[in-house]
Parts: sequence; C-alpha cells; structure tokens
Amino acid sequence: MRPPYHLAYKVGVTPWEHTRRGFDTQLSALLDSIPLPDHGRALDIGCGTGKHSIDMAKRGWQVTGVDIEQEALDKARIRARDAHSTVRFLHEDATDLHIAVDPGHMLVLDIGCFHGLDDQERRHYAESVNAITAPGASLIMFAFSRGHRWPIPHGVSKADVARAFDGWTMVSSDPADMSDAPLPARAAHPCWYHLVRR
Repeated sequence: MRPPYHLAYKVGVTPWEHTRRGFDTQLSALLDSIPLPDHGRALDIGCGTGKHSIDMAKRGWQVTGVDIEQEALDKARIRARDAHSTVRFLHEDATDLHIAVDPGHMLVLDIGCFHGLDDQERRHYAESVNAITAPGASLIMFAFSRGHRWPIPHGVSKADVARAFDGWTMVSSDPADMSDAPLPARAAHPCWYHLVRR
C-alpha cells in the first residue's frame, strides 16, 4: 500500500518536498559532475512541485518533469511560471514513459520514486528509462535503504539498483547526508546512486 500522495499534496503535508542543507549540497555536487551537452535534455521522474526540475533548468538543461499526482504538477507549473522557467511538466506514470517522453535524454533524476515501487513496477520503470535515454546518459537516484514499513517506502539496496539497470555502470553509491533531517528520514539510511548508461 502506497502513501496517499494525492491527499498529501491537497492538504499541503509533503515532508519529502522539504530538502535539507546536506542533501542539497550532495545533489548539487552530483549535478556539477555531469557534463552538459549542447541542447542536453533532462528528465525529473517524480518531480513533485518542481523544485529540482527548475534547478536543473537553471543549469542549462532542457527539462521535463513527470509525476503521477496532478495536484503536485499544478503547483509545479505555478512555481516554474514564477521562476520564469521553461520546464515542461507532464502527468505521466514512471513505469510507462516512452509514449509521452521523447528519446535521447542525457540526464535522469529520481528523488524517491524508484524506491517505492514493487519488483514488477521496477522492471517497467527501468524499461521506460532505457527507452528515453541515450548511451552515456546519467541517472542520479536518491533512495531509502531496504526494509521499511508503510508509510515509509520499502526501499532498495545497491544490488537492487544494479540489477534493475543492468545496461548501466554504477559510478558511485554514497550515503546521503541527512544529518539535519527528521528522524524517520535519517533512520531510512538513504543513499545517492549515480549510474551511466553503456
């Protein structure tokens, strides 16, 4: 059973939208490590209200954000408009992206989507990501470790990520700095994964 995200966005109780200093520093360093190609396209999977999508666009990426929650996307579009950003937001399922999202993306960002999927959904997710990325593309993923109970996403291991993306090389796998985050987030022992498509 998944958390009722639609209700959470409606009433404004979305703790996952509030990142922390250590988290932001690590994400910035990961994004800095990825070369920006000419007209480089990036996809933010599970973009929520668009904070990271807009940040990537400021770095020069042509960004599409996708989310399954319409309420979040409505807020993301307002946020992008207020920031004078050209991010495109789509109401899409991360396990079936290839219909609405063009191929050739060189960067995919996932802040907490993959780690909440079941095994079958993860297979479809990986197929979708493979369909919309080009060789040499980077995938940056933030995910909780395995073994949690609802309402915390059940999480993934490094082996889970590597198995799902067997056509990709694991560049790095590092603990996320959650030192200034609430206890539930710290106890989930999240990691940053950086993979590059072969």
